Amino acid sequence: MSKIRENIDRLQERIAHAAERSGRDPQQIRLVAVSKTRSVEEIREAITAGITEIGENRVQEAWKKYQIIGDAITWHMVGHLQTNKVKRALQFFQLIHSLDSFHLAEEIERQAQTRGKVAKVLIEVNTSGEATKYGVPIANAQTLIEQVANFSHLQILGLMTIGPFTDDVNAIRSCFRQLRNLQEQISRANIPNVEMRYLSMGMTHDFEIAIEEGANILRIGTAIFGPRTE
Repeated sequence: MSKIRENIDRLQERIAHAAERSGRDPQQIRLVAVSKTRSVEEIREAITAGITEIGENRVQEAWKKYQIIGDAITWHMVGHLQTNKVKRALQFFQLIHSLDSFHLAEEIERQAQTRGKVAKVLIEVNTSGEATKYGVPIANAQTLIEQVANFSHLQILGLMTIGPFTDDVNAIRSCFRQLRNLQEQISRANIPNVEMRYLSMGMTHDFEIAIEEGANILRIGTAIFGPRTE
């Protein structure tokens, strides 16, 4: 058995246990394998082991891989998206996790209209307040959603956040709980054309906490592919 397959099997067990502890169905939790800097061969190995969704941080790197691997899997844009990369991103990413400004929303809307498609997006929220992170401040998230809700070629399907880079479990849990509370707040607001279907949160170091707090999309790299060698 390959190391990547072993890692995926072990990871799926941990996901299932975390879901069961929380009274949740593990089948309702989507696993996105984050393959930034990973080779096409490694990605193919993960696909052979059962991975069906791949996340990438950089459009150009992902595009090169997509041209080889194609549409056999679902492609997620999980990194910061620059406006000058939107046109390319919409050619193959099925879900963009990182909409965090009105300016970016306008460009996604414009490019999606040109392509005659509806871009599916999540709003990236900076729940930790760390200045080094992208994401709309939590206090401004609903306003941004209301501003772009009527765009006809952009569909908001949920929220995304990155937990703080800390070993403080309480700090991590607080950020994830804030995102879940925001999800509930926006759901109650009944904003037209907005769905709060997905909570994308949880990476290798904190995905079990994320599951306990309601995540249904996990973005995991190291626990699948091993430590990066870059």
